[in-house]
Amino acid sequence: MTPLEPTMTLAPSPATDLPVSDADPFGHEVLEDPLPLHHQLREAGPVVYLSRYDVHALSRYEQVQAALVDWQQFQSAAGVGLSNFRTEEPWRPPSLLLEADPPRHDAPRRVLTAVLGPRALRRLRDRWAADAEQLVDEVLAAGTEFDAVPALAQAFPLRVFPDAVGLGPDGRENLLPYGDHAFNAFGPANDLVAKGTPRVAELSGWVGEQCARAALSEDGFGAAIWAAADRGEITPQQAPLVVRSLLTAGVDTTVHALSAILHAFATHPDQWARLVADPSLARVAFDEAIRWESPVQTFFRTTTADVRIGGVVVPEGRKVLLFLAAANRDPRRWTDPDTFDLGRDPSGHVGFGMGLHQCVGQHVARLEAEAVLTALSRRVRTIALAGPAQRHHNNTLRAWHSMPVRLTVR
Repeated sequence: MTPLEPTMTLAPSPATDLPVSDADPFGHEVLEDPLPLHHQLREAGPVVYLSRYDVHALSRYEQVQAALVDWQQFQSAAGVGLSNFRTEEPWRPPSLLLEADPPRHDAPRRVLTAVLGPRALRRLRDRWAADAEQLVDEVLAAGTEFDAVPALAQAFPLRVFPDAVGLGPDGRENLLPYGDHAFNAFGPANDLVAKGTPRVAELSGWVGEQCARAALSEDGFGAAIWAAADRGEITPQQAPLVVRSLLTAGVDTTVHALSAILHAFATHPDQWARLVADPSLARVAFDEAIRWESPVQTFFRTTTADVRIGGVVVPEGRKVLLFLAAANRDPRRWTDPDTFDLGRDPSGHVGFGMGLHQCVGQHVARLEAEAVLTALSRRVRTIALAGPAQRHHNNTLRAWHSMPVRLTVR
């Protein structure tokens, strides 16, 4: 059993059998290494009360998965962060996809699902494969030792995804700090939120400008969303908010997912050898990395009624913190969950959520990862860390700030 950190105490509530923890899941110690806390919460029971934030927490796969699919009792419309939109004003207009439930959620979801559907991805596949080959050639031409985070994990999504949305070339560097703040804002008002606050107005203004019809090319995802508004499938007022959802969630999450899989392979050379021998494993590798690392660590829901979880009743109107990452390593669901293994079937992981709020852009992220991994596997025999990797702390995301790697070329 993983030893408990000295700053974490766990005890049953004197009034109920509900375990109570004073741990801070948004503290820097936990953000640096969340695994001990995840273990503690899973072993404590199906639901734990986090006294520091007055929320209930679910960390076992069974309960997390059930809450994700039960939008009727675990709503998203009150916000998927700690802030409760029933009683608090959000810092920006709520997302029509992530922070809405049926029926308000339905039309924007249908539009975005169609825009990001198989037909669009077929058109992008060859282009992104060529872009990945070009990026890998450029990186290797500069040397075989480099920081994989800016050189690959950030560079590829910032190169191809804004193009696909229809953004112009200027200002794309704003997407990363904007997304970083958006995901920090799902947590408490701590130092990570304070760090991004001075630029909120500037970054939000820039992102808002990119969502206007006139700012978008005629052949991208953004134009297709506006065309849906022209057909009456969504309103003209909803169209820029749907485009904004793409820009908010479509870059940072993919950047951190690519970082996760590159770190997984750099620390598991046997698994990289498997991919080199069989590049068709790229998609399995990506989903296994999402399960193993969980770039999106947590999301909140709010109960709409008194909900019984195990032997505990969570009252109506309470925030519930879902530990996606803890569920993805729950030994009740996964064999050897701490092992990164391309021989595993990772389907069923909750790294992209589950149910009607499941990430609508997950297939886009898979296609980006497949392009990068395939291009690398053709050129690179081995990947290894060339120095200590450094974490980037975020209240919601599991991320890397830097990852020095050393490659040997085939």
